[in-house]
Amino acid sequence: MSEIDPDSLSDLACGLFFHLLNRELHDRGLVLFSLVENRVDFRDAFFEVFRSFCADYPDLGEAMEKKYGGPEGVYGLICRGEGVIPGKTTTMHWIVQDAPGVSPDAIEDELAGKWLIFVPPADIDSAWAKVRDATCRGELGISSKVSTARPDPDSRDERKVIYVYTRDWRDEADVMRVREKLRELGFTERIGYKRNIETYRGEYSERGKKVTYYSA
Repeated sequence: MSEIDPDSLSDLACGLFFHLLNRELHDRGLVLFSLVENRVDFRDAFFEVFRSFCADYPDLGEAMEKKYGGPEGVYGLICRGEGVIPGKTTTMHWIVQDAPGVSPDAIEDELAGKWLIFVPPADIDSAWAKVRDATCRGELGISSKVSTARPDPDSRDERKVIYVYTRDWRDEADVMRVREKLRELGFTERIGYKRNIETYRGEYSERGKKVTYYSA
């Protein structure tokens, strides 16, 4: 097996650590993006999770510490928006926000699907905040995720994208309920809805091929 380069390893470590940090904070009744945006000091909780992570994954912990200057460096990175604000995140391609009580695996189900909202990079942070907050309030679907500032070689243009997932593409009433809520949030232009089935088949819109199941 070829050796993983240090940058890739540290980014992998960040992705896993941020996932665990979000989960641990949630279990304590805290929300990471709220702490960061409101500049709340959460060092005690952060360092506790960081120590546990380094004990369980010493190689990944060491990779993060080397690149970002130890736990204080990682904490500062998060406080500046890494893993929270799309336009300031470069260690991972996606930021995910699940709705209350929803399993993180729910978006992988073949019956799930998502509305696709394409946004200019200059507007992605404010657009994501609207969708993220509505998802947290349980007003949209089962989950939402947004592409970040990390370069994506597969991207067809400079626009960023927000996915808003619903549990079952067959439930048209629920799918359209979510679409109407997105209109209320300001996303009034026509957008498409893609089923996970097409995604898993590797089907994408190209050369005039239509893969969206709904459009509204």
